Amino acid sequence: MTNIAYVNGDYEKIENAKVSIMDRGLLFADGVYEVAGVYNGVIIDNESHILRLQRSLNEIKLTLPIQLDELLLVQKKLIEINKLKEGTLYFHVTRGIGQTREFEFPEGPSPSLIMFVHHKQIMDLPIDRLNAKIMTLPDLRWKRRDIKSIALLPQVLAKQVAHENNCNEVWMYEDGFITEGGSSNAFIIKDNKLISRKNNEKILSGTTRQAVLKLLELEGLIFDERPFTIEEAYNADEAFFTSASVFVMPVISIDDRAINDGMPGKLTLKLRNLYENFAKSSIKKEK
Repeated sequence: MTNIAYVNGDYEKIENAKVSIMDRGLLFADGVYEVAGVYNGVIIDNESHILRLQRSLNEIKLTLPIQLDELLLVQKKLIEINKLKEGTLYFHVTRGIGQTREFEFPEGPSPSLIMFVHHKQIMDLPIDRLNAKIMTLPDLRWKRRDIKSIALLPQVLAKQVAHENNCNEVWMYEDGFITEGGSSNAFIIKDNKLISRKNNEKILSGTTRQAVLKLLELEGLIFDERPFTIEEAYNADEAFFTSASVFVMPVISIDDRAINDGMPGKLTLKLRNLYENFAKSSIKKEK
């Protein structure tokens, strides 16, 4: 299977693609990133990803190293040369190479842009793959979680603990309330109300989350935008999480406590179906 990466203007086999050891992304995690779903060779909801990337860049006083129209062309070319029909596109921007390992921004910085793809099924998953198990752990991240930073060590450690406990994702908590998942946004459903905390600096504004909330409005469903406790999660009628790579993923247990008798919830599956239809319709417009 073709596996070509893009690094600062060059297209290389991923095993040959390299960055400098002085890149500030490597030394300081000084950069931001995006992961977008791809279906039928088209990025799903790419405009939302680009807008979020630009916001994250602004928040850390960084700019794209290429013009936006060129970025879109690079995305398209990378998908084409990798023959990616379904999967994800990863891209990140760092502050580039510094002459020394100093914390202050280097003068005349030249930002670095990296992209690569991952072939995987994300659409029309069979029901036996829609059954995520969750565990909860303390949220140890920094206070600007609204910035999609490449500094992911707390999430790496938390998700590893979840993996060692045969769980698919971790939900992090702070002051007794769930913040979000290790790489996703967290939702519960109680009495036909969808509950998830408000967008602020405590969570990342997920692109899939935004799309799902718009679909809720169209369906006339009730959204209770507030934090929820771990105990509320245990007693939820249904639970799920969202991200660009899993869409709407039903949760069947939290800390070994069954949700909806250990079965994907009907409303959650409906929301997943609605999102898949949204994704398919959006890529038709792009073609």
